[in-house]
Amino acid sequence: MSGRADVCVVACAEAFRGDGEILAAGIGGAVTVLAARLARLTFEPGLLTHDGACLLTGDVPALGEAPEVVEGWLPFREHLWLVLNGRRHVMLGASQIDRYGNTNISCIGDWARPKAQLLGVRGAPGNTRCDPTSYWIPRHSPRVFVPEVDMVSGLGTDRGAFELRRVVTNLAVLDFGAPDGSMRLVSVHPGVSVDEVVAATGFDLGIPPNVPRTREPSDEELLVLDRLDPARSRDREVAA
Repeated sequence: MSGRADVCVVACAEAFRGDGEILAAGIGGAVTVLAARLARLTFEPGLLTHDGACLLTGDVPALGEAPEVVEGWLPFREHLWLVLNGRRHVMLGASQIDRYGNTNISCIGDWARPKAQLLGVRGAPGNTRCDPTSYWIPRHSPRVFVPEVDMVSGLGTDRGAFELRRVVTNLAVLDFGAPDGSMRLVSVHPGVSVDEVVAATGFDLGIPPNVPRTREPSDEELLVLDRLDPARSRDREVAA
């Protein structure tokens, strides 16, 4: 039987479907790393994956294990080449995100005098301008899904983002398929209602007439996940 974390990993993996031979990069947690590796081992074998540092992996190791096969070295300059040439699909996190997918990982409050200092913009501008980008947000709440971000770190559809693929949260899957490029509800996870998602979102979402349930993992996918994450680190990352 699958749990909420399994559903979230598979939903994140689906973001990489159809990418082919580009670098799949999960940032900031077990779920996104597992998603890229699961996609490569099942429906998207052409994906390139890395060890989280500077090695392209020929095999797909479990979390915390070193690869046995190394396909290449990926120094920072080569990583930047991939980013600038649209050869990377990254799954990022966000402290704030608005209806158009503008994200904030820099600060909370006024930039000149913030209430909280966060990471800074990091690589978010380049990633969102040059490459497909998706987001994994483990706690779907109005504090994260806000009418306006305090500072734009990653670009939204209204600011020239290359392609915002999807947003996966602990409650639902969303995309930017509304006619104006704003966020739209794609599916709700098993056990979650549309009303719960609406209540956890600080702006008006596009809601289709019939919202399906997010698909659960296949038996094959569950076996792969158990090999990749035998300690079930994914459970600790997902808010029930």
